[in-house]
Amino acid sequence: MFNDLILNLSGNGRDKKKTKMSEEPLTCRLTSELLRPEDQSWRIFSIMSEFVNGFNLLKKLGPSATFWGSARTHPGDKYYNEAEGLASRLSELGLTIVTGGGGGIMEASNVGAFKAGGTSVGLNIRLPMEQRLNPYTTESLSFDHFFSRKVMLAYASEVYVYFPGGFGTLDELFEIITLIQTKKITAVPVLLYGQAFWKPLVSWMEKELVNKYETIDEIDLDIFHIVDSVDEAEEYIIDKLSKTCNLRPNKKRLKKSILTTKDLST
Repeated sequence: MFNDLILNLSGNGRDKKKTKMSEEPLTCRLTSELLRPEDQSWRIFSIMSEFVNGFNLLKKLGPSATFWGSARTHPGDKYYNEAEGLASRLSELGLTIVTGGGGGIMEASNVGAFKAGGTSVGLNIRLPMEQRLNPYTTESLSFDHFFSRKVMLAYASEVYVYFPGGFGTLDELFEIITLIQTKKITAVPVLLYGQAFWKPLVSWMEKELVNKYETIDEIDLDIFHIVDSVDEAEEYIIDKLSKTCNLRPNKKRLKKSILTTKDLST
């Protein structure tokens, strides 16, 4: 009887046509999410399995760099190319490249690691329409729950790199800097790639959050660092991680760069 009541309240007992978001009827989340009779008893095991599988994958990866950015960035775009280039360089340095496994910046980063012969990881989210796992991963997992995927993306990386993106990218950024601010995770390098994109947001934080409303301290803005080129990002990461992960410049590429410089000078 209780299950029949829940079915009627949530509308699960009726056939539904697909509608636009603005046209969808309002429903009570208590009945539509928490008390779904068809899976409420087993949902916890699905969540548990995502955490177990995620941690089992992460613990064998070694030092990692996590890349975030828009899934809507296309191949050939400036930021797509630079994400691929930076991921390739970090992969050559021995870092595992971890992304959300989708398209855009995520794909570009996986492409860079894949081409460099490194470990390229995609932690994908199953969505009705938008996202599929890109084919440039050497290791991957797919998640049904955003929160368990977010834990895996944030859990064990040595550096976080944020390219221009939308709500998802901003969500992940503010979560990481909050965890660092509150000392829930170790302070690690957080790079915001692309000055034109990130500088207005940082200026707003300084003007509104630091000076006007005093909701954060000025020192909190030191949690992250803006970079504007692959060279600048690589140099910053090497400088920081050489102290923690014994990361060193790639000798083969450094030698090639020196030779090229000599050729140009002659």
